Amino acid sequence: MSRFNKEKVMPRYFAIAVVLTLIGLAVIFKAGYTMTVGRSYWEVVANRLKSDSDSVRPDRGNILSSDGQLLASSIPEYMIFMDFQPGDREDTAWTHKRDSVYYSKLDSLCCGLHDIFPEWTAEKFKERLEEGHHKKLRDGTTGARHWKIYPKRISYNTYCEVLQLPYFNLPKNKYGFHAEPFVARRRPFGSLAERTIGDIRSFEGGKDTARFGIELTYDSILRGQVGIRRKQKVLNRMVPFVVKSPVAGADIITTIDVGMQDLAEQALIEELKKWEASMGVVILMEVKTGNVKAIVNMRRGSDGEYYERFNDAISYRCEPGSVFKVASFLVAFDDGVIDTTYTIDTGCGIMQMHGAKMKDHNWHRGGYGVINAARTLEVSSNIGVSYVIDKFYGKNPTKYVEGLYRVGIGQDLELPIVGYAPPKIRMPNTKTTKRSDYWSKTTLPWMSIGYETQIAPINTVTFYNAIANNGKMMRPRFVEKIVKDGQVIYETHPEVIKERIAKPSAVKMMQTVLRHVVSQGLGKRAGSHSFQVSGKTGTAQVAKAGGYKSGVVDYWLSFCGYFPSDNPQYSCIVCLKKSGLPASGGAMSGAVFHNISEGVMAKSLKLRVEDARDSLSVFIPDVKGGNVKNAKFVLEQLGIHTGEMKFETTKSVPHQMPNTIGMGARDAVYAVERQGIKARVKGKGRVVRQSIAPGSRLKDGMICTLELN
Repeated sequence: MSRFNKEKVMPRYFAIAVVLTLIGLAVIFKAGYTMTVGRSYWEVVANRLKSDSDSVRPDRGNILSSDGQLLASSIPEYMIFMDFQPGDREDTAWTHKRDSVYYSKLDSLCCGLHDIFPEWTAEKFKERLEEGHHKKLRDGTTGARHWKIYPKRISYNTYCEVLQLPYFNLPKNKYGFHAEPFVARRRPFGSLAERTIGDIRSFEGGKDTARFGIELTYDSILRGQVGIRRKQKVLNRMVPFVVKSPVAGADIITTIDVGMQDLAEQALIEELKKWEASMGVVILMEVKTGNVKAIVNMRRGSDGEYYERFNDAISYRCEPGSVFKVASFLVAFDDGVIDTTYTIDTGCGIMQMHGAKMKDHNWHRGGYGVINAARTLEVSSNIGVSYVIDKFYGKNPTKYVEGLYRVGIGQDLELPIVGYAPPKIRMPNTKTTKRSDYWSKTTLPWMSIGYETQIAPINTVTFYNAIANNGKMMRPRFVEKIVKDGQVIYETHPEVIKERIAKPSAVKMMQTVLRHVVSQGLGKRAGSHSFQVSGKTGTAQVAKAGGYKSGVVDYWLSFCGYFPSDNPQYSCIVCLKKSGLPASGGAMSGAVFHNISEGVMAKSLKLRVEDARDSLSVFIPDVKGGNVKNAKFVLEQLGIHTGEMKFETTKSVPHQMPNTIGMGARDAVYAVERQGIKARVKGKGRVVRQSIAPGSRLKDGMICTLELN
């Protein structure tokens, strides 16, 4: 007989089912009520428990030179503040307790601040803090909410030291000390290539903005992607959690060579100071690739020193002067209207050109008389060039201007650097009412010698680079590759703008002429006894306020060329702007070109250190005491077997200062901090001095400063 009693069990099951059904309906009803009627209430509660989203800034990418040296990098900096009304204002008991703690720690706090920032006395810090503590606000309360403790930004290490001071080491939400982070852009080589590399300006709240150069052009790549972070209240604590992780920016590898950049900058500044010039530009470019290895932009400041204020190399358009004559004659060579043997009668150095006087620089000495086209460029005869161009293109000036664009001097380079200004070479136009665009009979002869046009130095050197490259014009390149996490994500390649700027025969003729300009013409100052140099001088008058008739004239002095002539590796342009005489592109700009070219060639001829080693000798680095395990690892990587080597060891005596003289920074810090005291490092290299004498008795809290050299 079955033990299952249907009459007793089924009512129980039914009762349980009814109860569960009612519970389910209650849950559904409560959820619906919460989603509708109680929605606004619970949203308020949720907002109290969860903070608004905060952006998490990614690490900005670095900018490096072509040989991997750091040109620009980001480091954190902080501004420190004090909130004198933290916590609940209504809690008077807590306010009194906080103030009592503040005043009990104030003197020791100010002394600690003085130790960290010795330029301010402890009394000055106390005065500063008390001023903020008693400041009256508009809402009638007393105590500044965001009072700046120190006016300058501080490094992360300094910030950590400040956090250890009395009162500042207490919770900021209760005691008020807080800081604002900033991203500071630092250039290890100072102002080297400053305008090309660019800069970052940081604002309140930690925001930063790229200002110019590569920093601005590649800002979206360097900046990375911002992350999102929120805080959730859990057990009366605000716990941060990341909603979206930040993505660090990529690194930019430039074409800049630090050694060449420094060489070009020093050579230019030396000449600028010698002649008290107001401005100078240098661009050094690789012939085959178009890689810009050095770019210098200097302007004189009010203190007489020179600074990079504008990227004049790519943006300063002006009348280029006699360096433009090469483009005029290349057009004539390419069109076949003349060759290097074509003779020109320059007379006594003065010639009438459509009612205006064209003069050679030696007109007061009787001029050059009859000379051929090659000699015309060698001595930079204004009459010779303008006569040829006016004779063969006077009736059809459009053909001449089209020829200038054909040979590339008027080419828009479309550079990926913010601020680039393309050339302005106007077409013949006699119908315009705009005076600067009007084409008169004198426009053509004066344009042929470098006036009536506006060209930046980067366009001129690109044109000369094409001549050195047998007629192939390369686009100037500033960035080689973009790297992320050690992987190349994008790589640029040398880009050809024009396969041929002129006929090969015309280019060969011009190469010969440019070599003669330096060897036997006005460009001798730019030459070298070690290798041949080719190039052209330029001297142009630039009117200041009041025009040429005011008698106040600046001179734009330039030399553009390439070296060595037989196998061109680099092209270079040097431009100087100065007031008054003497003014000579060959003597002044040519001198800078000479120093740069010899320095660059000397650098390329340097032998490696390994070539001077004696193969029978064994070189073993001097290993000081320290972390022997790490030292052995490094030596093994260098191919030096350490099995039988005896290492100098530093015996560690408890509470006694070790001798770190001669150690590297890492070993010295290791030896000091294993004694339980803090090490502070200054400089780089090996330890030459330590603030605590070897063998001294150590106490808790001591700091040993290690000076490296």
